[in-house]
Amino acid sequence: MNLENYELNGEMIPIATYPEPVLSQIARPVTEFNQDLKDLVKNMLFTMYHAPGIGLAAPQVGQSIRLFVLDVDYDRDEVTTASGMEEFRLSGFNPKVFINPVLTGTSGTTTFEEGCLSVPGVYEEVKRFESLHVKYQDLDGNFHELQVDDMLSICIQHENDHLDGILFFERLSNLKKNFYKKKMLKEKGR
Repeated sequence: MNLENYELNGEMIPIATYPEPVLSQIARPVTEFNQDLKDLVKNMLFTMYHAPGIGLAAPQVGQSIRLFVLDVDYDRDEVTTASGMEEFRLSGFNPKVFINPVLTGTSGTTTFEEGCLSVPGVYEEVKRFESLHVKYQDLDGNFHELQVDDMLSICIQHENDHLDGILFFERLSNLKKNFYKKKMLKEKGR
């Protein structure tokens, strides 16, 4: 699939927020590599760039399938237009699409402050593997393998957790996990 103009061409998809049930389900494998899948990916990239975020998993947009998109390289700069309006300019795109990913060969540990589009306003240090090996399929169903580290490794682990029904705050201590669950439920009036 040609991913040109994904930042300009697409539709915003509503992002599910905790405690919506789709976020706690284990996603099913993708079995059909068709135009509907390509359209979903295009709209997920558009939504991710404009949310803004660096990763977005299908369950976050209400689709319980094993798919996520990410881009840890793009730039988002605030600029003032000639008319004096503030807007954001996006550039340096490097989108990646992972379908039916399997994480293998993990090593090392690192800690990074994470946030999540499905858990707005919450940022916490999360312990992750420093590097990993991932096997996945592309939009045409072709198989690939990749060895990654640093930010790309962290982002893949975060998005892959979504496919297993895990939100990042569930990787925190029980005290913090319970605090955030109660806080978010209260904010939703539950």
